[in-house]
Amino acid sequence: MVAPTHRYRRLIDNPPSSLCTWAVFLLLWPCSQLFGLVVRLRATLYARGLLAAYRPAVPVISVGNLAVGGTGKTPVTDALVKRLVARGLRVAVVSRGYGGDCAGPVGTVAAGDGCLLMSPRQAGDEPCLLARRNPTLLVFVASRRVRGVQAAEASGAQIVILDDGFQHLAVRRDLDIVLLDSRAPFGNSQVLPAGPLREPPAALRRADLVIMTHAAAPTAPGIAFSGPVLHCRHRLGEELLTLDGAPVPWSTLDDQAALAFAGIARPEDFFAALRARGVVLSATLAFNDHQDYTGEQLNRFIQSCDNEKLLVTTEKDAVKLQAADLPCPCLVAPLVLDFDETGELDKVLEEVICQAQNLHHQVTKVTKVTKKSW
Repeated sequence: MVAPTHRYRRLIDNPPSSLCTWAVFLLLWPCSQLFGLVVRLRATLYARGLLAAYRPAVPVISVGNLAVGGTGKTPVTDALVKRLVARGLRVAVVSRGYGGDCAGPVGTVAAGDGCLLMSPRQAGDEPCLLARRNPTLLVFVASRRVRGVQAAEASGAQIVILDDGFQHLAVRRDLDIVLLDSRAPFGNSQVLPAGPLREPPAALRRADLVIMTHAAAPTAPGIAFSGPVLHCRHRLGEELLTLDGAPVPWSTLDDQAALAFAGIARPEDFFAALRARGVVLSATLAFNDHQDYTGEQLNRFIQSCDNEKLLVTTEKDAVKLQAADLPCPCLVAPLVLDFDETGELDKVLEEVICQAQNLHHQVTKVTKVTKKSW
């Protein structure tokens, strides 16, 4: 089973090679030219100050990409959160909440006490996944992320990570991180809709750091970027999890077949990783990214699992299935990252960490003086 969005993704990831793909490409190419013109004009207006950008009082790290989906943005964001929290910082993530239906201007997904205050259907799957992985994390969703950043500041965040923020120029940032998939950094090199790019490759000049994800793949052609370039590799975690988060050994899957399903940008990567781990798959189901598992969609999914004895899925899908009455056990295969240049990543983060710590000390000092004057 292949979702329509995955067929489209295969089309735009590669140059046209057949009469059919050339016909689609030529049909979409004029729209791409117009889209590229608009995004370049918008970036220029922000760069020249003709469109105003909000300057937060705390440091902001943006994690984004040039291509739509599939670069591993959520695992990278999670890895950054863990490094910052380990340094004693109060960290907030601000997301657009894609796939959620948050009605208000700002939604508080997590207040740093380990409890989820919004459901994945309200907030989107990725914000809930980050909150679940990091109990002390503040997480906000906002269609206008300026308001989300302001909410994070008001909640005492010392540093803000702007999730999927490279194109969100209305918020100034102190560190701009761009992720590129090393297997095909720019797809077919065209912007949407004839290609996968949100901006032309030249937009990389705004970045401070590039991280090449899926670096275990064959070396991709070099990119035109003068700043630091790091590499990371995705792998499955050392243990499986239940939908409630309890650890389960991989040996549970020995000598039995499982149906694997995923509603992510590149589900074939997940299925391939399971097979490489030795998991026997009776079938695979590839859903649209941010798949909604409620109502009729859930009923159709349950019917497709008929006669299966075991299910395996991703953490991103699992956060939306905790309350589902599935016909058989469902195990979760977490995804983790290994950085090839861990020391270099920490070095890049150090300046922003020091800035956040210094600001915190200054605020604390002013607060003490003010209280003393009372």
